[in-house]
Amino acid sequence: MRDVKEILKKVRKIEIKTKRLSKHIFSGEYHSAFKGRGMSFSEVRSYQYGDDIRNIDWNVTARTNEAHVKVYEEERELTVMLLIDVSKSAFFGTINQFKNDYITELAAVISFSAITNNDKVGAILFTNHVEMYIPPKKGRQHILRIIRELIYFEPKNNGTDIAEALLYLNNVIKKKSIAFLISDFISEGYEESLRISARKHDIIGLHVYDRHEKQLPDVGLLELMDAETGSKGIINTSNKKQRASYAQKFETKETMFYKTFQKSGLKTGSLSTEDDYVKELIKLFKSH
Repeated sequence: MRDVKEILKKVRKIEIKTKRLSKHIFSGEYHSAFKGRGMSFSEVRSYQYGDDIRNIDWNVTARTNEAHVKVYEEERELTVMLLIDVSKSAFFGTINQFKNDYITELAAVISFSAITNNDKVGAILFTNHVEMYIPPKKGRQHILRIIRELIYFEPKNNGTDIAEALLYLNNVIKKKSIAFLISDFISEGYEESLRISARKHDIIGLHVYDRHEKQLPDVGLLELMDAETGSKGIINTSNKKQRASYAQKFETKETMFYKTFQKSGLKTGSLSTEDDYVKELIKLFKSH
């Protein structure tokens, strides 16, 4: 367990950085991307010329012998869910920071953008099991709790099961939510769960990776260990074929990630830990 003062200091540093970004950069982009997408039932009234016939309330119409339509209004608030991969593979970094540190800042920016727009934020931290569920709430203190958990949470399991996290989301969040699924997407077998979840929720996939997961440097013999299984192996990084094979595996996983989300009509973003997530998020919000 890290020192409490160190944790609080880091939380404060992340808050100052991300709150400034979310307030001045993201609030407009976030609002235009997501507001107006959620509609709630307001009332039933008599049918008027020009009304959409898909909104006819057939029960009331049958009871009164007069056509009535359901009227909807924009929901005043949205529920934003963060589905965050906290498996061992997230604790990897070779350049500026570990993937999990980058993910924490990413989650903080999204969270502060949401509460600036008076939305609720909740989180599901997962490995190959759901490790923690933080119910959606509003307010700064709630966001700081999520950030604290992300900084020093120690998962009980090593693997990754995205399907498990999506199933949990469907079970605990009954109302439509905007769900940011943040992972390195190394695991497979979540296609069907994503398709089912996409019927109910607006899911955005954020793929986070370290550049040396994409392309190995030429440094001679290198021992690699799978963080989730613990298995080790030696690779000769000076061998072009081995480097090409390594790069191909990454590309295959990334392509599968894009195709899986596109099949369900969902948006995606791919971010290296060296990328400026400000630019990437603005680009994502504008395309939503």
